[in-house]
Amino acid sequence: MQYVTNYNESDVELWTKTAQALNGSARRVFMARVVTKLGRGGSSFAEKNLNWNRNTINKGLKELANGAFIDRRKSKSGRKPSEYYLPNLLVDIKKVVEPFTQTEPTFKSLKKYTRITAKSVLKTLSTSFDYAEAHLPCLRTINNKLRDLKFLPAKVKKTKPLKKIPEVDAIFNTIKEINAEAAIDKDALYISVDTKAAIKVGDFSRGGYSRVIEKANDHDFATKPNITPFGALLPNSGKSYLWFTEGPVTADFMVDCIEDLIKKELEIKPFNRVVINADNGPENNSHRTQWMKRLLEINQKMNLKIQLAYYPPYHSKYNPVERLWGVLENEWSGQLLNSIEKIMQLASSMTFRQIEPIVSFIEKKYEKGVKLTKTEMEKIECMLARKQNLEKWFIQIG
Repeated sequence: MQYVTNYNESDVELWTKTAQALNGSARRVFMARVVTKLGRGGSSFAEKNLNWNRNTINKGLKELANGAFIDRRKSKSGRKPSEYYLPNLLVDIKKVVEPFTQTEPTFKSLKKYTRITAKSVLKTLSTSFDYAEAHLPCLRTINNKLRDLKFLPAKVKKTKPLKKIPEVDAIFNTIKEINAEAAIDKDALYISVDTKAAIKVGDFSRGGYSRVIEKANDHDFATKPNITPFGALLPNSGKSYLWFTEGPVTADFMVDCIEDLIKKELEIKPFNRVVINADNGPENNSHRTQWMKRLLEINQKMNLKIQLAYYPPYHSKYNPVERLWGVLENEWSGQLLNSIEKIMQLASSMTFRQIEPIVSFIEKKYEKGVKLTKTEMEKIECMLARKQNLEKWFIQIG
């Protein structure tokens, strides 16, 4: 028997449309308020005349009475994920995997490959972290977590280095220790630097697709000067810097860029140590005299200790800054880089970890081949501390 009489046709239309416009808890609570206002028989009336589900109304009445949102979605049911019980699990997995991770070598995708297996990750978590073996998830779950974190522990040809020197394992172990320490040291600035290949400026196809159809030349003979990017990534925050130049990328150019970065970062937060990850390239290797001289000048001028940590040859894709190049390549994929302005604009619009880079164009032209005499370099060597047995790869300045 229905007792509801305190309504009219306009009320029915208003209630129906309002309920349709709402969703979730807000919709259920609205239904409950309407039924409560209608009084006795309100639920039956709403079910018959407003086509409202009785179970939904009852759920709304409970939410209205308790003031709590009831979430019974299927996606929220079942077993909780491992990180619910182990809040630091994903962060610790990243700490284990990151040092052994490289970008896709062609930069055509943002995939990250790792040379460490899920079995090794599980073993490291139980031995090097504060986890009881009984509390850790199974091997299959670790595999799933690696997949969710976009790490691909797969054996593929493109991840295999061309050569492997005997010191590779020792170098990677030391880099891992230095970077892990820098990541938690509040008084250290941790950066990764690298130079990308020169970019031909002109109407040349770079592959990929664009929504704007642009015709490319059928040859790649550059008619304009090439432009070369030098990049620096702060792995802890994801903040990045990009410098572009038409001239050669020399030791002086790179040190000037690093000094520019240090000055900007000192304005934000003080630090007394700089840790630099780099490749042992021709212009910035640990025996490049001008490179070492200029870094020593920064040490003396700014009173900053500088730690150089180089990646071994043929393993440069493990350098964190390489992931920045992958994002940049994807940003201008399919575009015609026919002007410096367009290159700068595309570089400025990209994001790495949702942060736009700080982009600069360096007009100064640097002279190539600047170097110190053997006597001058011997004086500088006295102020450098090289790691025993790995002298080429780890140097402390200051």
